Amino acid sequence: MANSVTETLLGAGVLLVAGGFLFVANQSADLFGDGDGRYALRASFTSAEGVSVGTDVRMAGVKIGSVTGLNLNPDTYRADLVFTVDDGIMVPDDSDVKIASEGLLGGSYVELTPGGSEFMLAEGDEILLTQSSVSFLNLMMRFVTNDTGETE
Repeated sequence: MANSVTETLLGAGVLLVAGGFLFVANQSADLFGDGDGRYALRASFTSAEGVSVGTDVRMAGVKIGSVTGLNLNPDTYRADLVFTVDDGIMVPDDSDVKIASEGLLGGSYVELTPGGSEFMLAEGDEILLTQSSVSFLNLMMRFVTNDTGETE
């Protein structure tokens, strides 16, 4: 009988810890969120290497949203990115967005740099000024082979 009570308490503890992990994951990544309090923006990149659904969107190093969609546009062969921004953050229409790296071996995130326009982007608008990700491997290969990328 004592074994049964111990096993039951241990199982309840495991379930409690698992619930805590789910709560923390939901708070940090909005896994089960329905997008309330956010609006969607779009951008198109020649390369979205390192970005996937759930990737952070940051402004001045602070998370303000996340990537909600990433698809290849069959007409332009560019990566179309859809991301959300918190409602309290108004983004000027001359802002730019780039795919940045957290370090040499770190992951990527989407960096939003505000412009100076008095006109703000609305739900579903597209940011036209984009900078794609830079492949660390390609940079190293250029350095090793002393290739400047220029053609004669």
